[in-house]
Amino acid sequence: MADRIRGDGGRARSREPDDDRYDDERYDEEEYLEPISAAEAAREGMRQIVELTGRDPVGTTSLKSVRDGWLVGVEVIEDRRIPASTDLLGLYEVELDLEGGLLGYRRVRRYQRGKGEVG
Repeated sequence: MADRIRGDGGRARSREPDDDRYDDERYDEEEYLEPISAAEAAREGMRQIVELTGRDPVGTTSLKSVRDGWLVGVEVIEDRRIPASTDLLGLYEVELDLEGGLLGYRRVRRYQRGKGEVG
């Protein structure tokens, strides 16, 4: 059986095909984690940042497949202001392994909502 990450961060079991190479006596049911999809990586990256920072998410801004997993860009509200167009936003880069496990994260940028990138 394999674990798959659900959008809520939980893991759902899925059956692996039967393989005659293993018999029940030699196979200790080592868990095989199936690599997550791009959509699952984006959801998991956002979930991790929200859980770690306690900030409200704006959305996923980027997603890149890398050799050992995924890099997910997540934008969050760092400081709410009035008017909302002056909120301070933070852009975080989340590094996940192939199975969706958190390897690390960092804030890449902090900026005012109304002052997006130029160009």
